[in-house]
Amino acid sequence: MTTRFAINALVLAIGLGSALSSMAAKLTVVEVITSPPRTELLQKMLSEYKAQHPGTEIELISLPWGQAFEKLGTMLQSGQVPDVVEMPDTWQGLYASNNMLEDLEPRLNNWDGTAQLTDKTLAMARAANGKATMIPYGFYLRALFWNKKLFQQAGLSEPPKTMEEFASDAKRISQLGNGISGYCMRGGVGGTNAWMMFMAAMNGSPDFFDKAGNSTLTQPGAIKGAQLLVDMYKQGGAPKDSVNWGFNEIVSGFYSGKCAMLDQDPDALIAIKNSMAADDFAVAPMPVGPSGKAFPTIGYTGWAMFKQGKQNDLAWPLITFLSNKTNNLAWAKFVGTLPIYKGAEQDPFYQTPQFAGWFKELNDPNYVPLTMPTHLKGWGYFNSVIVKESSQETLLGENDTEDMVKDWAKYLSKEQKSWLATQ
Repeated sequence: MTTRFAINALVLAIGLGSALSSMAAKLTVVEVITSPPRTELLQKMLSEYKAQHPGTEIELISLPWGQAFEKLGTMLQSGQVPDVVEMPDTWQGLYASNNMLEDLEPRLNNWDGTAQLTDKTLAMARAANGKATMIPYGFYLRALFWNKKLFQQAGLSEPPKTMEEFASDAKRISQLGNGISGYCMRGGVGGTNAWMMFMAAMNGSPDFFDKAGNSTLTQPGAIKGAQLLVDMYKQGGAPKDSVNWGFNEIVSGFYSGKCAMLDQDPDALIAIKNSMAADDFAVAPMPVGPSGKAFPTIGYTGWAMFKQGKQNDLAWPLITFLSNKTNNLAWAKFVGTLPIYKGAEQDPFYQTPQFAGWFKELNDPNYVPLTMPTHLKGWGYFNSVIVKESSQETLLGENDTEDMVKDWAKYLSKEQKSWLATQ
């Protein structure tokens, strides 16, 4: 009787253990920069992970980018905390400042991949509060795509090297007529990078704030940079409907020949190289400002966990799987980022003329990557809402450039001083 009871108890314990193990192995991954091919690749990687970890179930939730910020917020408020989340740099500051992201430092100390990561990768992982709150999966660095055929038609043989040449070339190409414009402007969501990059170039500095926390955006050079974009749009240097353009519109505008220049990251190559002959376009460094320097924006996205997550010990192995050298290189090549591992640029994939502009920016001291102030709690809202709405008003003549910039500076100064007060 005792033996039978013991066996029954053991069976029950094993059953409960299996059930608990099964429950613990159901992971949820949220993707926020979504497209069907991208989702397909991620799903393939998740399937490989499941094959290596029998019994593990993974639910992939793909949120459309336009509503991803709000939808993820709703999930968190309702207690639906994902185990692994794709974390853009613009959100990292908000969640890390609110102490919502898991501190990954202890885990990085015990991961054999950490020593192979570039210094820039680790710096960005720690950008929000000095502690690693994500593992970036790659970098988005701006450079200038230019259409060789349209330049030739306008009597131009090389891309602009200075901001002055950039404005002049855009005007000259726009005079070709037939609906052709010089510059693919991103007036919709995601246009913040261009505004900040052009303002920094004309101002000759990558600093967003002075030591007291005051925004530099109202300095004369910065205002000139903003005015350059406004004038270009109003004078026909960019398509009229580009005031509402997002990523897909500017990229298709470029490869369809509607506009001749595009400032974008390597991810734009995915669509462009499938729609244009390699000899018809090239990628050059961003034009320099009066100081002789350019400040191309650098962004990043990665994998993170929330502190509220109940399965972080199970989620971490999945993050390291997605971040290992083999998977990271495959992911970076597909989604269009510069990879996170030391020496990855030596891969034959990156040894092409199309990548020359980006690696020149990374290696030439006249090109200083511009890091957005993503440590600010309010940066996500500024980037997604404030810049879009106010810049559209200004481009359409409903607001003054200087007033727009003053409003931006007021908001960012308040955010920076609040952040400084906590340090």
